Amino acid sequence: MPRVLVLDDIAREGLDRLAAAPGIAFEVRTGLAGAALREALADFDGAICRSGVKITSAALEGNRRLRAIVRAGVGTDNIDKDAATRLGIVVMNTPAGNTLSTAEHTFALMLALSRCVAPAHQSLARGRWDRKSYMGAQLADKTLGIVGLGRIGQEVAKRANAFQMRVLGFDPFLTAEQASKLGIHRVETVRDMLPHVDYLTVHTPLTPETRHLIGRPELELLKPGARLVNCARGGIYDEGALVEGLTSGRLAGVALDVFEEEPCTTSPLFEMPNVVCTPHLGASTEEAQTQVAIEAVQLLVNYLTTGEIRHAVNMASIDPQTLANLRGYLDLAHRLGLLLAQWQEGGAASCRISYRGHVTQQDTRLLTAAFCAGLLERALDEDVNIVNAEVLVRERGIELREEINREMGAFRSSMTVSVTSDGQTHVAGGTLFGANMPRLIRLNDYRLETYLDGNLMIFLHDDVPGIIGAVGTLLGRHHVNIAQMTVGRRPGAAPGGEAIGVMNLDDVPPSQAIAEVLRHPHIGRVKIVEMPAAGRVPAWLQIPGGDADS
Repeated sequence: MPRVLVLDDIAREGLDRLAAAPGIAFEVRTGLAGAALREALADFDGAICRSGVKITSAALEGNRRLRAIVRAGVGTDNIDKDAATRLGIVVMNTPAGNTLSTAEHTFALMLALSRCVAPAHQSLARGRWDRKSYMGAQLADKTLGIVGLGRIGQEVAKRANAFQMRVLGFDPFLTAEQASKLGIHRVETVRDMLPHVDYLTVHTPLTPETRHLIGRPELELLKPGARLVNCARGGIYDEGALVEGLTSGRLAGVALDVFEEEPCTTSPLFEMPNVVCTPHLGASTEEAQTQVAIEAVQLLVNYLTTGEIRHAVNMASIDPQTLANLRGYLDLAHRLGLLLAQWQEGGAASCRISYRGHVTQQDTRLLTAAFCAGLLERALDEDVNIVNAEVLVRERGIELREEINREMGAFRSSMTVSVTSDGQTHVAGGTLFGANMPRLIRLNDYRLETYLDGNLMIFLHDDVPGIIGAVGTLLGRHHVNIAQMTVGRRPGAAPGGEAIGVMNLDDVPPSQAIAEVLRHPHIGRVKIVEMPAAGRVPAWLQIPGGDADS
């Protein structure tokens, strides 16, 4: 009889459903850590958790029984997915359960901030009847900027439209057409919206690109008197900059549900006027917790009784032999998605994936899904994998098209991917050397052959002598080592025209180094693209029981 361990408090409805599941035994043990957690996990077939317990590699060490872990919620940062995958443990989540609750909490904070609810209540509780000190602002006819238009961002937009607000939105993978259907005016960059918004809310993951997305420079672009809300991830706003913005009067108010360090019980923001803060309550509604608990139980019961895998975040729901046969090309497709997500600027209206040669004899749908996973991986506030990526792409109104050409070209097998948005198309082509060495063979119109791993510095330049030496010297002054380097021209181009250079660097160069490279009179564009290390594959591409880095 399969045994299930419940590691965090979940809603009673979830426990009732677990108790009613035929052939399933369960125990609730909360507050476990260290050796006690490791020993407990070794005695169960499945586990359900929220964010309280930390399931580390040490907690899973030596485990030969556990088959699945389900997170009753979205984020799985508290679970070591690499360690789980190496042991063949499926990790699943419940991505939609808290969508409405988080969207509603965003609006609750926006309204509380606008109508001075918290300070007015405190004043009344102290015996004062003071109406003049708490003049508010209405939401109608104001402009709301939304950064990140996934499930939660779209629900916030619906509510803003109901409040007669004008909605501006930024999401790199929401088309203008889809935005229009949602009543959103899509902007090209976050900075484009800042001078126009009265309110700003963010619904993105915390990534290197979104950390301190709003800092001191961005505050200078905001309309004076703007109000900022964050129910997504702490760190997207620079909290020190928020303090300065409130002190100077640049900001009219700040509402936070999340913080750079949690739990957070002391902050200069807590003592400032025009601030409303809550302790990460976005998903803390009875309805949301009931829904994620029921869904988590159902996911685990289905897996333990029928083998069904849904909402897996660390492995594909395909058989291990197929995964092993396609692994090299899945890695290539994923890396091409990551590359184009960073190389092209702006959104995506359509994607075309062309397969050529022997690879067309494989299941190209899986390769397309792997490309989609790479394209969205750094942009969404949820785990993206080969199982859900294509659905997430289509949800954003992005058209997907596959093309098959069974004749070989210059390589035995190759794939070419293109992303089109606002009339601009960016193209990347790749192939596989050996069984597991992805190579980039085309970028836009340029032909080249370069490694698809590590830190890539891609630069467009005039094809004249001395360019490579100059760039190498500049990077050397900043102690950045060049691991590999390639250059390429357009087919048939004569010397002296435009060319492209790609350098694989041991470290990401500092911004000062990039600025110096851009000052070279023969260099037109520089882009840093961060790729996984050689041999490093995402958790969902790891073969259960195999090596995460192989």
